[in-house]
Amino acid sequence: MKGETTTQTKIRFNDCDPIGHLNNVKYLDYMLNAREDHVVETYGFTYEEHIRLTGCTWVAIQNQIAYLKEVRPNTVVNISSKIIKLGERTSVVEILMRDEKNEAIHAVLWTTAIYFSMKERRSLPHSPELMEFFKDFWVEIPEQHFEQRTESLRKENKQWRKS
Repeated sequence: MKGETTTQTKIRFNDCDPIGHLNNVKYLDYMLNAREDHVVETYGFTYEEHIRLTGCTWVAIQNQIAYLKEVRPNTVVNISSKIIKLGERTSVVEILMRDEKNEAIHAVLWTTAIYFSMKERRSLPHSPELMEFFKDFWVEIPEQHFEQRTESLRKENKQWRKS
C-alpha cells in the first residue's frame, strides 16, 4: 500500500514496568518515533526541512490510543503508519503496533495534527500543492471513529487467537 509504511523495532527492557509490560507512555515514544522515520521514507522530507522551506509544521492537537495486547521486553514489533483523514487544516494519522508476524495488534494510535505557521503562530490551511501531494498517500479505512476502529481491531485479534 503506497501510503502505509512499516518499520521493525525491538522493545527494550528499560522501557517496561516492574511486571514486565511496556510502559504506557513508551508506546507513544515508539510509535511517534516510527512515524517520524516513516515521514522521511514515505514523503522524502523531514519535519525540519519542511519548516525551513515553508515556515510551517504539523502540531499534534489530540492523541487517542488503545492498548489491545501486552508487549513484553525484547519483543520485536512492526509499527506502521498512514494518513487516514486529510482536511483543510488537519490530518489524522493511524499508527499500529503489531507483533513480528503482523498477526496480533498490540496498540492503535490516532494522532490528529493541525498545520501551523511558526511565524504567524496560528493554524493555516494546507496549500493546494500539499493537498495534492498527500492525497496519493491517504489510506481509506472502513471505520470513521476511533472507538469503532478499536472494536474492529479487538475482533481481529480474537480471530487471530482462534486460528
